[in-house]
Amino acid sequence: MVMRSILRSMARIERTRETLVASMLYRRIRQVQRVLMAEGAGILLGRLVRRVARRIESAASPELPVRKSDVLAPDVKRNATPMTRVVPRDAPLVVNWVLTPPSRGSGGHTTIFRLIHLLEQRGHQNRVYVYDRYLGDMEMHASMIRQLFPLVRAAIGDATKRLAPCDAIFATAWPTAYRVRNSDVSGKRFYLVQDFEPYFYPAGTESVLAEATYRFGFRGVTIGRWLAHKLSDDYGMHCDHVEFGCDTGRYFMTNAGRRPGVAFYARPRVHRRGFQLGVLALESFSKRHPDAEIHVFGEAVGKLPFPYTGHGVISPEELNALYNRCAAGLSLSLTNISLIPLELLGAGCIPIVNDAPHNRSTISNPYIRYVPATPGSLAEAIAEVIAAPNLVERAAEAAASVRTATWEQAGEALERVLRLELCSSPAYERS
Repeated sequence: MVMRSILRSMARIERTRETLVASMLYRRIRQVQRVLMAEGAGILLGRLVRRVARRIESAASPELPVRKSDVLAPDVKRNATPMTRVVPRDAPLVVNWVLTPPSRGSGGHTTIFRLIHLLEQRGHQNRVYVYDRYLGDMEMHASMIRQLFPLVRAAIGDATKRLAPCDAIFATAWPTAYRVRNSDVSGKRFYLVQDFEPYFYPAGTESVLAEATYRFGFRGVTIGRWLAHKLSDDYGMHCDHVEFGCDTGRYFMTNAGRRPGVAFYARPRVHRRGFQLGVLALESFSKRHPDAEIHVFGEAVGKLPFPYTGHGVISPEELNALYNRCAAGLSLSLTNISLIPLELLGAGCIPIVNDAPHNRSTISNPYIRYVPATPGSLAEAIAEVIAAPNLVERAAEAAASVRTATWEQAGEALERVLRLELCSSPAYERS
């Protein structure tokens, strides 16, 4: 009797399980149908791809963008590394730069090498050390640097090997800060900070490790004043800032006539550039202005819910030509502002930027349209710019507003910080 009762119970459980499985399968099929009807096959495929990617990622051991040996090195204050000499006030400096591998279209690397070149023009010796956590081909990295930044003469080396003594050594991204902290070569430690890198990640290991570098005791030099205030207020980091510049030799006005286009700086894989917010804004704008030309640059982005011309990664010369075809340029920055708004201005294109303290306080140019970060507000601002009756005059005024905002000023400011730190202080010994 007991055995028959157990068998009957097991049979009921099995029928219930089959019913539940069938019900779940039915609900999934209906969900797929609803997604196809409402959003199309592209959205459905994207969800499937992301789900598979998450499964693969969860099954694999995630790799950090910094070597484990650098993170686990003794956590001591390395800012007291000996400065082997007090540099005579007019003597050339020797500066080491530790940076991640450069890639085509990287604005951060463009700024680093622009500053290196400006120091070279002032007679200072620079060395570049590439920190490749994945141990890539150093000859390939050197070739890429020479190709992308041909004016820079600095020697190029491997940051995972011993660094040469110097007067100053710059970390330029949070993984490189660990390498700079752990190096035992002489030279005062500096940190070139172009963005608040903990914001690059969800709350987790990477964001915590990135944030820790702001407490290493390095002398900070930030791009823009917002970062200098934030690092000083939140971490007690001694910071100076250099202002954003515009490369007016590359970005300048060539079109004094009609501008039918709208440019969109699109970086889908870089969340802080607000790609989906920009797409929503342009979808709203395009519905009301179907004849407007929309140009997308920065990355190849695939299908979008409005017609557009894709440009991907293009050269500065091609960018300037594109900017000159456009009345408005949508450039979103959810952390520190990018180089794009000043480049747009140089070509007479009015930037549309999400309004936020980290943007407005860094570049306060009156021709930038700072707009609340909602699709409707951004779409409305784009429409107002392209419909403005005085568009030609505004384009000329916008271009004129950045003619004196050159990167040479940033180079002078950086040299001044280095001189104050290296030429006015006595030598000291490591504690």
